[in-house]
Amino acid sequence: MNKIRMIAFDLDGTLLDPEKQITEYTKEVLKQAAERGIEIIPSTGRPFKGVPKDVLNLPGVRYAVTSNGARMIEVKSGETVDSMLLSFENAKEILDIFREYDTIRDVFYDGRGYTERKKAVHIERYMVKPVMAEYFRTSRTAVEDIDELFLKENRAVDKVHALFADLEERQEAFERLRSLPAAEPSSSVRNNIEVNAAGVHKGVGLKRLGDILGIRTDEILAFGDGLNDIRMLQTAGIGVAMENAPQEVKEAADDMAFSNDRDGVAEYIERHVLS
Repeated sequence: MNKIRMIAFDLDGTLLDPEKQITEYTKEVLKQAAERGIEIIPSTGRPFKGVPKDVLNLPGVRYAVTSNGARMIEVKSGETVDSMLLSFENAKEILDIFREYDTIRDVFYDGRGYTERKKAVHIERYMVKPVMAEYFRTSRTAVEDIDELFLKENRAVDKVHALFADLEERQEAFERLRSLPAAEPSSSVRNNIEVNAAGVHKGVGLKRLGDILGIRTDEILAFGDGLNDIRMLQTAGIGVAMENAPQEVKEAADDMAFSNDRDGVAEYIERHVLS
């Protein structure tokens, strides 16, 4: 294995256990990696304000890749060090497509997610797992009308996101979005679609952050479990899929780790980086 100078990891289904917690074992392993001078980078589809404090407070976490690579944040100050945003015009087209289906629509600005209050109160219709519903509630700012907010802001967004009640509708919408040249659709759970500007994904976010820090992509070890992690796993020098990842993600990776309920990230780091 090449010398690793950066370890990047997705959160949900990867670093976090099924209850959205970090085990003490994982904290200790990441601390040891940080003590060796390795950059510890959360790389998530979440907005910055949705990243758990337990993650941001891990030793060695100085930067975070958020909103699927749309915004790179210096954690201590909360300042954006780089961004790649989706234009107002293209975001409007995507929001209009989502409106045609039974969805909860979100827009992300400046590291914060906004959703529509009248839909958010029925979150259990779209997220049946209580832990995921609670994450949604705590990571979004509810507004009366998402379209009104969007038109009032009248500016580029980090990304646009939707949760679908019907999986067939979700698949139809995904195919429509794939045909848009300005859009980069992806997914982190089976009933969502998250859309960035074309060419924007976690992989390019990591590369650009690495350029800032003087770290080459072949010096990056990355972990992920979702479809929105595929490009990150392909970009990193070593891309590791979780055991709980779909087959498509595993096929894009160089190696595989134990599942997120078995401390897969920490076990892999301890065995391959710290030993």
